[in-house]
Amino acid sequence: MVDTLPWDAIDDVLLDMDGTLLDLAFDNHFWQELLPDRLEPVFRAKLGSLDWYCIDFWTRHTGLDIAALKREVAAGVRLLPETLDVLDALAARGKRLWLVTNAHPETLAIKLERAPIAARFHRIVSSHDLRAPKEHAAFWERLHARHPFDRRAALMVDDSEPVLRAAGDFGVAHLVAAAWPDRSRPARAPAGFHAVTTLDQLLGGV
Repeated sequence: MVDTLPWDAIDDVLLDMDGTLLDLAFDNHFWQELLPDRLEPVFRAKLGSLDWYCIDFWTRHTGLDIAALKREVAAGVRLLPETLDVLDALAARGKRLWLVTNAHPETLAIKLERAPIAARFHRIVSSHDLRAPKEHAAFWERLHARHPFDRRAALMVDDSEPVLRAAGDFGVAHLVAAAWPDRSRPARAPAGFHAVTTLDQLLGGV
């Protein structure tokens, strides 16, 4: 469980979508089970790149309409049980909420249709709009140039350790790992970061 955060010193809360607000089981099923095993070498080669998150790339590479496939199985998109209560509690304390995701804009639209949380956010940013994934320094530099915020008064919550390291390298002061992104699998033990098993554990001191 994360130590009590210094909420009086935090203005902006940057939240990942998949594995933090939404159950990662949907994406794990789609990418690891639904698509053929023969794509696994390409998956490994593209992991951590913008192509990894880009449905246009996978459509070109596979000849499959990835957006259409996602829509076919979109009923599997689920908010994690605590998501709405946590978002509302943070907003009630005057925190600016950012949805900061590597999801392709079309994937993002599909998911926000199934999980209507967009109105709760001050800002929604897809890494594709910035031409760099969250794992890369360029993402953070471009995000800050386009939407300035005080990195010393910002919290980033993400299920990806490389993303958290990149945010920390950029100077985001408060970093928390979401340790149970896929509720169909056991929780993880992120190395080097404060972690929460469920997002409501953030709320100590709020």
